[in-house]
Amino acid sequence: MATPSENLAASLEVLKGLQDQGIVAIRTTHITRTHRERLLKNGFLREVVKGWYIPSRPDEAPGESTAWYTSFWAFCTDYLNERFGGDWCLSPEQSLSLQTGDWTVPRQVQVRSPKGGNKPLSLPHETSIFDVRLALPPAQDIEVSNGVRVFSLPGGLIASSPTNFTAQPIVMRAALAAITDASQVLGRLLEGGHSTIAGRLAGAFRNIGRASIADNIVETMRAAGYTVHETDPFKGVPHVALGLRETSPYVNRVSMTWQKMRKDVLDHFPAPPGLPQDKAAYLKSVDEVYVTDAYNSLSIEGYRVSAALIERVRSGDWNPDSIEADRSHRDALAARGYWQAFQRVRQSVDRVLGSENAGYVAEAEHGAWYRELFGPSVAAGILKPADLAGYRNGPVYIRRSMHVPPNREAVRELMPAFFELLRSEPEPAVRVVMGHFIFVYIHPYLDGNGRMGRFLMNVMLASGGYPWTVVPVERRDEYMAALEQASVEGNIVPFARFLGELVKEERN
Repeated sequence: MATPSENLAASLEVLKGLQDQGIVAIRTTHITRTHRERLLKNGFLREVVKGWYIPSRPDEAPGESTAWYTSFWAFCTDYLNERFGGDWCLSPEQSLSLQTGDWTVPRQVQVRSPKGGNKPLSLPHETSIFDVRLALPPAQDIEVSNGVRVFSLPGGLIASSPTNFTAQPIVMRAALAAITDASQVLGRLLEGGHSTIAGRLAGAFRNIGRASIADNIVETMRAAGYTVHETDPFKGVPHVALGLRETSPYVNRVSMTWQKMRKDVLDHFPAPPGLPQDKAAYLKSVDEVYVTDAYNSLSIEGYRVSAALIERVRSGDWNPDSIEADRSHRDALAARGYWQAFQRVRQSVDRVLGSENAGYVAEAEHGAWYRELFGPSVAAGILKPADLAGYRNGPVYIRRSMHVPPNREAVRELMPAFFELLRSEPEPAVRVVMGHFIFVYIHPYLDGNGRMGRFLMNVMLASGGYPWTVVPVERRDEYMAALEQASVEGNIVPFARFLGELVKEERN
């Protein structure tokens, strides 16, 4: 007779087989009752709605949202494909959000289908699917993005409601900027006789500086016998500048987010004192805060380190092969990496205090910070040298967050644009708050993004003469909640206030 461990192993083999097929939304028909109940009991499956399950981790606490948020879009796709086959797609408004790189988990997924039931399906953590009985757009206007059936960019722009331009101006402007030629929308406008929509899109293109596309739409529609009255659907929404040559929706979204949030940051963050007269004294204060900074920053990330271990690592009096008495091997390696990275960041601060452009310094040096941060793990054989070669090559998720970081291809577009924003930003306060926020929003590495974001923040603080500032582990929940509001709700005020309070406390 098989032991309980052998039975569980057999059930896990079945679960692995489903995952190897790319199945995330697991139906009762996919797995026998015996395997299902065994996996549920041991925490490897979690019920979403009656008859539907997702894989989970047994160490997740009850009410933990991470498994759900990381499975959300794949679950919705599997569920909708099972119900409707290929006869569904997201609403045009939500399609454009995804098409412009925003995969944040929404409170409600809005779906069109001729078979829709016109009622919501409640899902975990106050999310839901609402399938509306509506005809689908023409086949040419439907695309599949990461498995999700969505409106194409031209189709979504034409089908979006007029109010979405003012409700979601960053999404709509990023979508418009991804259109490179009027012909991408003109055929659809002419075929549908959409004279009112043509006037709205012409005004929208002119608003973002694409006057040639706007003129082409108006002139072509009028030549075809349509009466077109151009209107600006962004009327009342603050203008933001978009580069004429930049068509990446990811880059345009981040650029517009930066511009939109600048004023809120300046309104809620203390004015900079200016570069210090005594650079040596400033650097001495940085050295003095190291133990406190390392303890709090590592603790925020879940490492368990003591001040005594940090001191031993700093002095070189440590042996990673016999460190178990202090804490785990992993924690000791993290502490050593933090010490090495801190020294490299200190060199960057020195350069910034010498009046070098903080954005240039961060761009040139952040790779070295990262290599030092994880160098001990490479030396110990936990990581491969190739893991330190650059930005991530796969997806990454943030625990308990509804924000889904951009894909790996987008990261390579975004990071140069991010550093350009840092280089050209004239206000130190904006460099501090937006630098930290946008870095962790992009999440360019598989690990260490929080520590890197706080290192970056402190280099930017130095550029304004602010003191090195520690984010205390006791305020971790407040810190993460403020970042979540900025990422998911587009509200930077709580994060600017939070960091501003910490800076004021350091100055006092």
